[in-house]
Amino acid sequence: MFSLSQRLQFVGNYAMTVGVVLIVLIIGSSHVDFSLKGILRNSEASISNIRPIVGLRTSRFYGAANGHPKENTRIAFDLNTDLSGLFNWNTKQVFVYLTAEYNNTDKGTVNEVTFWDAILPDAEHAVINLENARSKYSVWDYADHLSERDLRFKLHWNIQPHVGPLMYGVAQGDDIVVNVPKPAPKN
Repeated sequence: MFSLSQRLQFVGNYAMTVGVVLIVLIIGSSHVDFSLKGILRNSEASISNIRPIVGLRTSRFYGAANGHPKENTRIAFDLNTDLSGLFNWNTKQVFVYLTAEYNNTDKGTVNEVTFWDAILPDAEHAVINLENARSKYSVWDYADHLSERDLRFKLHWNIQPHVGPLMYGVAQGDDIVVNVPKPAPKN
């Protein structure tokens, strides 16, 4: 006959095996659901009316050093999108963020900065219609300036499931490129 410890070990191992199989089935069915919807490749967003707001800041919290002012850029924008297709029974929340890419001519690299983000807790909050919204973050470049550079805007999303890996994507839309003006001189 089996001892009590052997019986407990068998029950524990069986429960663990059943749990792992259930998790794999949940992850697989969630991916199949998104694949059948085609939403991972076909989410759309309309980003428009982007207006850069450039100012000079002398605080070290805004990138300045030794009292030398640093260009800080914010934006005002319009955003219309429906991301409710990113929700299924395994979606906990969706993290959405508006980024801008630009070339760093000094180093020959492509930089990406985030201007705005939001957490969508459910499908009812997934329809976003923003007009004349302001960016949440003030952005600066490590170089002396961000002005006179072309920013290419994109809306990214990140599905955070209850069980399984995170899924990332970019909403399809117009290719928006905005040139950042020089800051207005202080009078």
